[in-house]
Amino acid sequence: MSSGFAASLLRKKPLDVSVYQGRVSQLKRTLGAVQLTFLGIGCIIGTGIFVLTGRAAAVNAGPAISISFIVSALLSCMSAFSYSELSTIIPISGSAYSYSVSALGEIFGWIVGWDLMLEYLVGASTVAVGWSAYFVSFFKDVFNVTFKESVTITPIVYNPDDSFSIVKGSYINIPAIGITLAITAVLAIGIRESSAVNSTIVIIKLLVVLIFIFGGIKYIKKENYKPFIPKSEGGQFGAVGIFKGAQKVFFAYIGFDAVSTASQEAKNPQRDLPIGIILSLLVCTILYIATALVLCGVQKYTLLNTHAPISDALIQYGNSTKWIRVSVSVGAICGLTSVILVLLLSQPRLFMAMANDGLFPQLFARIHPRFKTPFVPTILGGVITMILSGFLPVDLLGDMTSVGTLFAFLFTNTSVIVLRHTDPHRHREFRVPFGPYLFPVLGSVIAIVLIVMSGKSTIIRLFVWMAIGLIVYFGYARRRSRIGEFVEELDTYVGEDKQEETA
Repeated sequence: MSSGFAASLLRKKPLDVSVYQGRVSQLKRTLGAVQLTFLGIGCIIGTGIFVLTGRAAAVNAGPAISISFIVSALLSCMSAFSYSELSTIIPISGSAYSYSVSALGEIFGWIVGWDLMLEYLVGASTVAVGWSAYFVSFFKDVFNVTFKESVTITPIVYNPDDSFSIVKGSYINIPAIGITLAITAVLAIGIRESSAVNSTIVIIKLLVVLIFIFGGIKYIKKENYKPFIPKSEGGQFGAVGIFKGAQKVFFAYIGFDAVSTASQEAKNPQRDLPIGIILSLLVCTILYIATALVLCGVQKYTLLNTHAPISDALIQYGNSTKWIRVSVSVGAICGLTSVILVLLLSQPRLFMAMANDGLFPQLFARIHPRFKTPFVPTILGGVITMILSGFLPVDLLGDMTSVGTLFAFLFTNTSVIVLRHTDPHRHREFRVPFGPYLFPVLGSVIAIVLIVMSGKSTIIRLFVWMAIGLIVYFGYARRRSRIGEFVEELDTYVGEDKQEETA
């Protein structure tokens, strides 16, 4: 490999170019700290709080699952701090892609961007299928309306033994396609409207969680907390079980990183992005812990390994808890809706950032003249998500979305360390506590450990996806990259940026 070829792979996008692009962006700057926080909460709180809490308590940690949530929150905080610091010095859409391409080089930026593309599209498709299931269940439980399986279930199923099977009598998942179509339309119209819809949904979701917490308190039985930390058994429970539970519920916190994809639509990104990232994580942590404590008090932890642990825990009390159960069903539907919305909001902004750097076709960077949204990748992402959720076995790639996020965490933490050395004097509105080593290094190590623990088949599929990405990079993206132009014309961008500030 020639030195010139190697240098082209490691060329870095200058930070001043990103700052300039963020300053002259045509996207509407309408989001404040509250809206950004709601974006984070909208993506974080989904099936994790309604399903994962009960399963992790039953299988891993017992009532001590609340401690697992605390441990997991601390682990997530290490990466959240890194996202917060980088968002203040690289206030541009693209999240971990934009950070990596400036700190580590073009090839690493591409790897992260290709990873995030999978996370957003397949993640949204997987959640849409889950939304469909809750939607069908809600109408059956509340209105006694039963929808036909032929139009509510994905026709192709992926089995644990890596085989495929056809669901007889099932042809298409219309509810999943319908919710994706509706959200795509809202996102194409504008960020203000999308944020308003998300904020409304998040408020409903938070109210539902609070209804369960405060409504369920009177049904708590103290004996259900004994033992609070069950005796270690078969590699579960005890201290080991708490940490295994933390590893499982860690994925319930994934979503705060999506806040950084709205950098170019934030009114004051240097101040508000760190607030949105950290505050959304803090609010969700408190709600997770409270929900876990109430749930394990209402029902013995050994009985919580069900598809709907909250509703199943309350049903033993008959009609007196029916209103809470109905509320939980509404909350689950709202929770999944906001997750889909934020994921489909993040995906086109990632495409736009990569297109602005020449790595994707320029069509993806076009802004709608009226709505001021990246409408082409928004529509494209919606169509792909509708196809995946309507027909294909998206659970095949479900675990890969989490692994892709962990890769993004790894590169983001590493970027903090690198930029502290390569650009130490740049002003940072927020800095990761305890210098560039403790939290970023621990965050990187944790990401690596969780990737390794994800399972052999998941890792193999991820590397296959990465191999496809490298073929696309060397066959298309590398030859059309504008990163080299940015480096050569840096003085021009810096001069124009200063003129913008003066004006």
